[in-house]
Amino acid sequence: MAQPKQKHEMYKESARKKDVRTTNIEAAKVVADAVRTSLGPKGMDKMVASPDGQVIITNDGATILQKMTVVQPAAKMLVELSKSQDVVAGDGTTSVVVICGALLKKCQELLAQGVHPTVISDSFNKAANKACEILESIAIPVNLEDRESLLRAATTSLSSKVVSQYSSLLSPMAVDSVLKVMDPNRPGLLDLRDIRVVCKSGGTIDDSEMVDGIVFDQKTAKTAGGPTRMDNAKIGLIQFQISPPKPDMENNVIVSDYTQMDRVYKEERNYILNAVKKIKASGCNVLLIQKSILRDAVSELALHYLAKAKILVIRDIERDDIEFISKTLNCLPIAHIDHMKPEKLGLAKIVEEVDCGKGSVVKITGIENSGRTATVLLRGSNKLVLEEADRSLHDALCVIRCLVTKRFLIPGGASPEMEIDLQLNDWSRTLQGMESFCVRAFAQALEVVPYTLAENAGLNPIRIVTELRSMHAAGQKYAGINVKKNAITDMVEAKVVQPLLVTTSALTLATECVRMILKIDDIVPVGNSEVKGGKGGGGEEEESRRRRKTREDGVVSVGNRSCAYGKENERRHEGKTKESENEKGGG
Repeated sequence: MAQPKQKHEMYKESARKKDVRTTNIEAAKVVADAVRTSLGPKGMDKMVASPDGQVIITNDGATILQKMTVVQPAAKMLVELSKSQDVVAGDGTTSVVVICGALLKKCQELLAQGVHPTVISDSFNKAANKACEILESIAIPVNLEDRESLLRAATTSLSSKVVSQYSSLLSPMAVDSVLKVMDPNRPGLLDLRDIRVVCKSGGTIDDSEMVDGIVFDQKTAKTAGGPTRMDNAKIGLIQFQISPPKPDMENNVIVSDYTQMDRVYKEERNYILNAVKKIKASGCNVLLIQKSILRDAVSELALHYLAKAKILVIRDIERDDIEFISKTLNCLPIAHIDHMKPEKLGLAKIVEEVDCGKGSVVKITGIENSGRTATVLLRGSNKLVLEEADRSLHDALCVIRCLVTKRFLIPGGASPEMEIDLQLNDWSRTLQGMESFCVRAFAQALEVVPYTLAENAGLNPIRIVTELRSMHAAGQKYAGINVKKNAITDMVEAKVVQPLLVTTSALTLATECVRMILKIDDIVPVGNSEVKGGKGGGGEEEESRRRRKTREDGVVSVGNRSCAYGKENERRHEGKTKESENEKGGG
């Protein structure tokens, strides 16, 4: 007996839904293509020029997308995607956008073949989870005491940056900084805000150093001839002002004669002198003064008395830096002059002002009982180089933080993506129906990473990807594209490794973003009437007025399409009236 013919499971959507989905996917693909050429060690850099004349040269995906003016809502989701990757892993901000663009391209092909968006979405989610399992199976465990492994990961992160030639200097800085601030008992609670990077123009990146202590960009107060170096320093971090007090409300005091004026000056001198005496009595010889908004943090007269008392003064300490400084110096911020006590002061061997490029910085070294913090002094020939070096160092720090959080390394050079592609293809054969088809499409989309790496390095991408696939099929799971040798080599032997968390978060976040864009089938604009209703509360009146006018004009609005029916009805009504009159006349 013949089997009944089954209907082909094909999804057909309305023209409007298709247009909205296509527009969203195309907009997101354009954003992905904009940063695709920046992927990998041989990727190109972008010059980002803002309207105010500021220029940034970078190949960091998150920075490029953040500076781009993106209007389309779906394209904005890719900008947010890059930001999310920067928060979670700190590296792989370009890769996540490129992978997202490739997955969307595959979605477009599947939709054109009649696959339902929900089926694609669910299949992609399963494929992403399976991909993370595959990555964990090929991951190499790492010990935090193995400094060499950490250095390899940091060097790989810096290899694609503008400052890649200085990776031998910046990588040890990043590793040592993270290991210094990490608490061995609680390694998961690593805060990168405990690492302070001070940028100073002048010199080259080779002059950068990691300072065992703390560095201030501000100069010492030398207006009154105060000291610029202090041995055996006792440091006070104050949040009160050493200047004449002011009333809360603004008012004027009229002084009529010189005796009253002399009395005002005398009171002012006595007030400041008493404050300086209390500071000196506590044993403090280095004073860090927080910036004040209400009045001058320290007056010229106060600086004169402090210089006489041989107290070194550093002004304009930012409020945001107070926590870091107090943690580093192991001292407490002092909010009132009466709280100046010896036990609240920090102790250090040397505080000195040293020349640095065009200006100078203040270094505090030999701190007793210092907290778990680190300071890096970055040097560069100009602002552009300094900013890019700062971003690159931040990425390297994030990579080491990823290794502290999830202690596994995987090979680089598009090796993990090709291994996922191969294993997902095998897994898709065990699935049935549309799900198998969608998982295979997900696997093929990941080939964009090796293809782009080869393309950006000036190699033949088709030949390289084919060769890489055959090597992985032969069981060489660590084989990847070595762009320095322009060949396929073992990435672990070549010391090209990256944290597992970077790739797993990139795949997970990219899949989430694709699923969200895929589920959108309409864009609903908010009309002015609703906005007015939200702001002023007169939304209902505005809506009824609009409907009344619509009925009068005879126009019905459907989305962004309208059709005029009023005049047509009038013509029909007139025609019927004439016919009835003719009938009556004939009768």
